Amino acid sequence: MKKYNFNAGPCVLPRVAVEASIEAIRNFDNTGIGLLEISHRTPGWDKVMNECEALWRELLQIPENYKVLFLGGGASTQFFTVPSNIMSKKAAFLETGVWAKKAIKEAKLYGDVEVVASSADKTFSYIPKEYTIPTDADYFHITTNNTIYGTEIREDIDSPIPLVADMSSDIMSRPIDISKYGIIYGGAQKNVGPAGVTFVIVREDLLGKVERQIPSMVDYRTHIKGGSMFNTPPVFPVYVMYETLKWVKSLGGVEEMQKINEKKAGMLYDEIDRNKMFVGTAAKEDRSLMNVCFVMNEEYKDKEAAFMEFSKERGMVGIKGHRSVGGFRASIYNSCPVESVEALIKCMQDFEKENA
Repeated sequence: MKKYNFNAGPCVLPRVAVEASIEAIRNFDNTGIGLLEISHRTPGWDKVMNECEALWRELLQIPENYKVLFLGGGASTQFFTVPSNIMSKKAAFLETGVWAKKAIKEAKLYGDVEVVASSADKTFSYIPKEYTIPTDADYFHITTNNTIYGTEIREDIDSPIPLVADMSSDIMSRPIDISKYGIIYGGAQKNVGPAGVTFVIVREDLLGKVERQIPSMVDYRTHIKGGSMFNTPPVFPVYVMYETLKWVKSLGGVEEMQKINEKKAGMLYDEIDRNKMFVGTAAKEDRSLMNVCFVMNEEYKDKEAAFMEFSKERGMVGIKGHRSVGGFRASIYNSCPVESVEALIKCMQDFEKENA
């Protein structure tokens, strides 16, 4: 049976990237040695690192005064790395979900934290709109896409202070005005590769201003100087990311990805709104293009387990909602094909015909 992968992360990858990475494991760069066994100091690996960074710069039009880093530790490590590097006294946060809350917790270790607005009052089902960014804070932190709740900030915010964004789950899904951000970071395992590598885009002039001593591995300047190879980089995840970005470019870049993502999400949200058995959980104006969250309509609450089994029998994988909110979640990142969304829609329609 064909499987349709809607896992929230790690998640579906482009088949061409997977196949190229498998071949590299067997024989990297015609060296006769596999990717998992090579030294990261070989010329072939230098080429991959350089070309991977070049793809990031090309696809997102990253200005020269920003540095691009490929690190380990996941986005969760950046929750304390960011304040360690650029927080002198105070940081401001928009609280839109679990990951924002975790970032807030870490930032409090370094100084004062002001939560300028929160959507916790409605289980993070919307993005707060009315708030003032404090100009006395060192930076303003946002989480652009909230995987658990299916909300997304789809426009670049104008901030009077450096804007820091966790873009773990929607990077490369749309064009970004990089100049509006001080730091963008995220785990790769949604749109740009497998788990194991973290990307950081940092405006260099923000660094070196805090008075605290920063451990070498936490200091962005260490990794800038070392070309992301101060220590052994996560070689395999970086390679898969490199192949994934080549695929994004081949499709027409982030502009084309946005069109495809809007089409996929539009199809699925239209079905949720039409189907009498389901209801979306996120505010319509804030619906994510990456994570589509929905539940059974109140009248059909007792059918939830039945739909899970029904969808499983038809090859749907990973549509169970996060344990904290329940229901269903279809993660339709860049690499999720339109075919998978069409299959899920057909599954929902068939279930309605048999049960409504």
